[in-house]
Formats: sequence, C-alpha cells, structure tokens
Amino acid sequence: MKNPKFQNDFYNKKFDAVIIGAGFSGIYMLYKLKKLGLSACIIESGSDVGGTWYWNRYPGARCDTWSMEYSYQFSETLQQEWEWSEKYASQPEILKYAQHVVNRFNLKKHIFFNKKVTSVVFNENLQNWNINTDTNDSFISDFCIMATGCLSEINAPKFQGFDLFQGEIYHTGKWPKYNVIFKNKKIGIIGTGSSAIQAIPIIANEAKKLFVFQRTPNYTIPAYNTTLDSKLVETIKSDYKELRQKAKMTRGGTAIFKLNEEDTFDVTTEERQREYESRWQTGGGGFIGAYQDLLTNEKANKTASNFVRSKIFEIVDDKKTAELLSPTNIIGCKRLCVDTDYYKTFNKPNVNLVDVNKNTIESITPNGIKIKNQSFDLDMIIFATGFDAMTGALLNIDIQGKNQISLSSKWKNGPRMYLGLQIEGFPNLFTITGPGSPSVLSNMIVSIEQHVEWISDCIKYMNKNNLKQIEAELEAENQWVDHVNEVASKSLRSTCNSWYIGANVPGKPRVFMPYIGGVPTYKKICDEIVDNGYQGFRFS
Repeated sequence: MKNPKFQNDFYNKKFDAVIIGAGFSGIYMLYKLKKLGLSACIIESGSDVGGTWYWNRYPGARCDTWSMEYSYQFSETLQQEWEWSEKYASQPEILKYAQHVVNRFNLKKHIFFNKKVTSVVFNENLQNWNINTDTNDSFISDFCIMATGCLSEINAPKFQGFDLFQGEIYHTGKWPKYNVIFKNKKIGIIGTGSSAIQAIPIIANEAKKLFVFQRTPNYTIPAYNTTLDSKLVETIKSDYKELRQKAKMTRGGTAIFKLNEEDTFDVTTEERQREYESRWQTGGGGFIGAYQDLLTNEKANKTASNFVRSKIFEIVDDKKTAELLSPTNIIGCKRLCVDTDYYKTFNKPNVNLVDVNKNTIESITPNGIKIKNQSFDLDMIIFATGFDAMTGALLNIDIQGKNQISLSSKWKNGPRMYLGLQIEGFPNLFTITGPGSPSVLSNMIVSIEQHVEWISDCIKYMNKNNLKQIEAELEAENQWVDHVNEVASKSLRSTCNSWYIGANVPGKPRVFMPYIGGVPTYKKICDEIVDNGYQGFRFS
C-alpha cells in the first residue's frame, strides 16, 4: 500500500525518530511522538498495520487476554467508541481495531508499508542512525525505536527434504490472506503450542484426515468464549478507569485474573478440588492463579497439573491418546494455552495424534512426512512451530552500535539489556517490551503503553534539557540482567524447556528472557530510576 506523494516528500530525509514495526507498540509510539511535535515515521514490512495480528491469520486465531482489557487506554474517546463482540477477540476483529486506531488518529500517512528493515547502523561521526530497507530506501534519524514485537519472527524448522514436498505448505505465523481450503484433504500439522491448539479444532471440522505431529504436549484450559454481555460492557465503560487501575496493580496487568492469596496446602483436598473445578469451569489462563504458590512450590504445582490431566482423561475417549496428550512437566512453566474443544477434537474419527517425541520426524518427502518406520501421505503440511521469541526479530536485522559492535555479537550468550528498554553501546536506540521487561508474561497492551510512555517522556525530558543522546551504562545493564536472572530462578517458570528460554530454537542461548517480577514492581522500578535522574543511563 504505497503513497507516492508521501514517498517523494519524505524519502532520504532526516527524521527525529524512526519506528520499526506497525503493531500495537509502533502505532502508539508514533501517536506519542507526533503529540510531542516530532518528525517521526514507521517502517513496516507488511502491507497494513497490526503486527502479530496482521501475520497470524490462521484459522481460530484469537487473543487469550480478555478483550475489554486487550485495548489501549490512552484515549477515553477511543475506549468508549470501540465495541468488542466477544470475550476473547478473534484475529480479524483485533486487526480491525488496529486499523481503526490508525485511522482515528490520522497516523497512516506517516507509515511506510512493504519495506523490511535490513540494517540499523549508528553513524558515530554524525551521531545518528542509518536505517536501510530491502527496497533500497535509506532513513536517517536521531532516535531509532524497535517496535518489532516479541512474537513476530517465525521459527521455521529446516527438515530434510522440505523443498521436495509437492503439496501445500503453510506456517501459522505467516498465514496467507486468501482462504485456505481444508475440505477433502489429508493434512499434517507439526506442533501443539498455542497456535496449533487454536487451529486444530477448526481444521478437523473440514479435513478428510488430520494428523497432529506432537513432540511435547501442552496444558490448555477451556476458553468458554462467548459474546460479550451488553450490560457488563456498559458497566465497565461507565468507569473504565477503575478496571484499568485494578489491572495495573496485578502481576500480569489484567484485572480479570484473580489470584487466590492462599497457599495450596492451606486448604483441604476437597476445597482444593472445588477451587480447581471452579477455575476450570470459568475457563481461561486464570486457572494458574488458583493458589499463590503454584509457580514456586513444585509439590503444590503437581496438584494442579494432576487435576488437568484428570480432565484430559475425562474428555478423550481413547486412553492411549489421552496419555499422549497429558503433559508431565510443570503447569505454567510453558505458556498456559486457552482453547475451544481442543481435547474433544481427538475423539473425531478423522483426527490422529502422532507421537514424534520418541519417533522423530526424519524428513519431508515429496508425498508427505516420514517418521521412523512410518510414512504419511499428505496434501498439506502446516508448521505450527511458533516463534524465535523476543530476540529473533531484533537479531534478524543487522544492528550495529558504537565502534561497529553488532547486536548479534553482544548477545551471543543471550540478550543483555537495561530494563528491556536500552542496550549499552547503542545510544538513542530503544526497544519496546524487550528482553528483561514483563512483556510476554503480562497483558501486552499494558506493558506496551508503559514502555511507550516511558520512552516518550524520556525524549521529552531530553529535548527540554537540550540533551542529544541517552545510553544505558554497562554496570546498570549488568546489574539488571543479574536481577532478572535472580528473580527468574525463584520461579518454576524457568525450569523447563520453553520458548521463554529459547529452547524451541536450535542453537539459541538458554536464558530466561522476560522479567518475572510483575507489572507493578517493574513500573515502580522504572519510575524510581527516572526520579533519581535516570539512574543507570548516561546523557550527552
């Protein structure tokens, strides 16, 4: 979607700030910078806004955060005028919301579409950033803000024979815009993470045969998605601020998440079962909040995981299939999924679960998939193998800071940042919800708004005080990385092979990337750093 006039006016000219990515973080960042009166633009590889919600169009894609909270709160008018239709919003509706926001605040004219950033290089002589794209366009800016998203760079495993397959191939993270036909086709889907858990029940309704290739089973809780009650919406909108304030005081940034302040073994077995059953019947990720020690006490966690496993055996008819679908690891260690009829889908006669933990996939063949001693003839293969989370989108760009140091070399043993906001050696380069911030462990919109407001306030402060550059100090960066690791070590979340530590990507350093301390604690730290004169940052 190109605008020739805009291109002629702005190309190869200098901006105060260039934002990379037109997802929810990039959109809000652009809005805030324009409010400051700065010249700013977004460079976006897609043909429209939406970020994750632009690319993830797979069947069944929807948010697992309550829709009334998965939205911006910076504009009361926007909050009041937008109407969500379901408890958990679907991808098409979230995409429409992003488009509405951009049109509502007249931001589209400041966005360059269909341009993938290939390099971001700091010019030490001119003290600015040179940003180049795959369309041979160059941008120069004082500030460069990475709004590339935490779940945007797909993890595409390289199976032997991949290019030989004669059927259709798709990845859930880069789903096409056209309607993919499943009817009367034999389909294989590789992966059983969140995307697969949402897509499998939809595909199974149409496919002639669906083979689900599972390496590791995941815990998933029913969503019980419904249309939103108009009276409930009216009540919330009568005092939206109250809901938002409650959300900001919770670890995950969502008011609907109810954390029981009791410990697991403070109650009787019967009371505990009733609580788990109530949480199961309510549905959603709030199940893990049944007791406050579920993610710190392994024995307590086992009571919750055993309950979910018992539910799987209740739902799935074939006991061998139920056994394969039952995770054995810590519940909540990996991202807790939310589903609609996932386990029930395996009762369908056209659905087969294939265990590729012991019998791994050997190759993709011209006709399908080959595992040890067995081949599957397929018309379509779907890779639901997730993302190179948090760092993938950043490391996929050639980012060079002072002294020509590349980000890839600085992060060769894992990401190192101060607050998830800045990197030592990369002045005036900010990341929104980067490694070392709550990000993926929270309501993303809450964390995005907090970061964007911190960055825009910082730039405003710099302009007011005639400061040209800000850079994280090495000591502060090291101390923050140590703190993030220390806090993570106290939680069971850091004990299994999840994408939180990069375990899904071969060769990626095993580092727990998000900050587990919670939204209120993190925000308090960020605010105190500002109150102390931006402690840990160096201005020039």
